[in-house]
Amino acid sequence: MLLFIALASQPAFAHLKNGELAKLLKTSAALTYLAEGFLHIVPYGYDHILFVISLFLLSPKLKAILWQATAFTIAHSITLGLAMYHVINPPLHIVEPVIALSILYVALENIYSPKLRTSRIGVVFLFGLVHGLGFAGALSTLGLPKDNYFTCLLMFNLGVELGQVTVIVLAYYFVARWFTNSASFRKWVVIPVSGLIAVIAFCWAIQRIFF
Repeated sequence: MLLFIALASQPAFAHLKNGELAKLLKTSAALTYLAEGFLHIVPYGYDHILFVISLFLLSPKLKAILWQATAFTIAHSITLGLAMYHVINPPLHIVEPVIALSILYVALENIYSPKLRTSRIGVVFLFGLVHGLGFAGALSTLGLPKDNYFTCLLMFNLGVELGQVTVIVLAYYFVARWFTNSASFRKWVVIPVSGLIAVIAFCWAIQRIFF
């Protein structure tokens, strides 16, 4: 049976020109890292999901969330790249608690701030730098192929973005679109959900600092 499979596969590889097999392997690796980046957000990136949802809650309008998501994307792409090229060396025992505290801060801001302020973009950017270090920690554990380093890094980052967009789109279509009245949205969604997220983030921060 094994002999039959080996013989059957020969024609396919026989028609590959020089370099085509290497190209196929590189494409496969790139797609693997795209999937890994997506999975790092959905469904395994609980802390990053809660952060994105927290950004979404204060102003669920697509324009507002896209501005924040863009700032977050630029920031975490910078630190992810710097860390993976060993320009900076993130201490994960500090990065992970700060990620939890960033979620706590944004959730509390949702509760105590009645509207989105322009300063939020700067805050999101700063926290995005920290989250990028968290992504780098996860990617360092996974590793990157030396012969396809930049492409796989780029695809992992793209996968992260696709995961974030997925969270935003789901939150918009399953929650925000049903609340045309901003007052009721704040009363029944923003405050209780942000309160729950704040409690979870606080517990994570304590756990990551002391345990």
